[in-house]
Amino acid sequence: MKSFKSIFPFDQTEIAEYKIMDNAAIDNALTLSEKIFPHWSGKPFEYRAEILKNVARLLLERKEKFAALMTSEMGKVLKEAVAEVEKCALGCNYYAENAQQFLQDEIVKTGYKKSFIAYQPIGAVFAIMPWNFPFWQVFRFAAPTLMAGNVALLKHSPNVCGCSLAIQQLFEDAGAAPGVFQSLIADTDITEKILSSNIVQAVSLTGSEKAGSSVAAIASAHIKKSVLELGGSDAFIVLSDADVQKAATVAVASRMQNTGQSCIAAKRFLVADEVADDFTEAVKQEINKLKQGDPFDASTTTGPMARLDLAEKLQVQLQASVAKGAEIVLGGTRSGCNYQPTLLLNVQPGMPAFDEETFGPLFSITRVKGEEEAIALANNSRYGLGGNIWTKDLERGIMLSKKLNSGSVFINSMVKSEPALPFGGVKKSGYGRELSKHGIMEFVNVKTITVSE
Repeated sequence: MKSFKSIFPFDQTEIAEYKIMDNAAIDNALTLSEKIFPHWSGKPFEYRAEILKNVARLLLERKEKFAALMTSEMGKVLKEAVAEVEKCALGCNYYAENAQQFLQDEIVKTGYKKSFIAYQPIGAVFAIMPWNFPFWQVFRFAAPTLMAGNVALLKHSPNVCGCSLAIQQLFEDAGAAPGVFQSLIADTDITEKILSSNIVQAVSLTGSEKAGSSVAAIASAHIKKSVLELGGSDAFIVLSDADVQKAATVAVASRMQNTGQSCIAAKRFLVADEVADDFTEAVKQEINKLKQGDPFDASTTTGPMARLDLAEKLQVQLQASVAKGAEIVLGGTRSGCNYQPTLLLNVQPGMPAFDEETFGPLFSITRVKGEEEAIALANNSRYGLGGNIWTKDLERGIMLSKKLNSGSVFINSMVKSEPALPFGGVKKSGYGRELSKHGIMEFVNVKTITVSE
């Protein structure tokens, strides 16, 4: 029987092996979802909220254990892993406290005696999630989906099977009946079988542009709703009146978080000529403070990349950019998955460091003549997930933010996902939204009900 192996990316030690589910096991999981859905959806909001609050409590009680599991499977620095678990608890509590209000019947005045909109669950929702935030990616899907009364099926990335199974066990320990949340240890080729089932009503995918295109095609062929959160090559615009030191500090934190393996990490730094030298020098100082190494070491700031193939791809992108005129100022070397934080100057359109998503600790600076060029270059991307603008003129920042083609813009702060704010992108970064009221609305039946005499 085929299996997946979990490998500690820092030194390539094999941690565990997980058997891949066969067709019969997948069928059993689907049947269980169908069976448990009426039970779960029939419970009042208060019941489901209590389960979510239990999940939040257990997340915090077990955060050190879960953080160590994440770090072992994909190399995340341990303190970042702990923070990720804490964020999951925050997300669970947010939906436990707000879902009922979001989904309450909405009265509409019409010519009928009474007319209203009811927001009702649709059934089993299939999630395909990535490895880079093994807990948070799952919970930002699961918390609203389950609070809406749906049941969940998760196909996680093969290198974080331990995290996947731990999340299922967590829900059951919190009081959710078996089948409410199920983890499928399944290969990619099983996706169409799952999506073609009449039991599954929708799919949510966070991952690559290629994966999103494939899953969206399968979902549409079977007339299933899909929500896609895909790649990003977010622009970080530093205008001439910006607080350069603060911008540089946040820029390095944004780019190097999770070893640069984040869809919403700033990746293209577009800096006004007037402050470019000062910004570059400040960035150098911040990068020099970083320490790449064992993610379990408390002094490490930058762990290994999650897999060898990912580190190799980043190296190819770097070398191709240098061949076209970019200049390596810091870093640029790797040993296995351990990639030194790298600073690249003179980055221009036509280089992989500008045109492609660079998923790793690669910091690319492009000088611009002013705000018009900055906006034009920021929008010169097939992606549109997030964006940053740094300026002391807040009204100017707001005006420019409306010109950016992206799902979000953060002025004078780091782009990040928060439970109360909708999250998602435009263009090749996907469609649909997660989090906030908008996220829970993605997987409900917006039902019109009228009453006449």
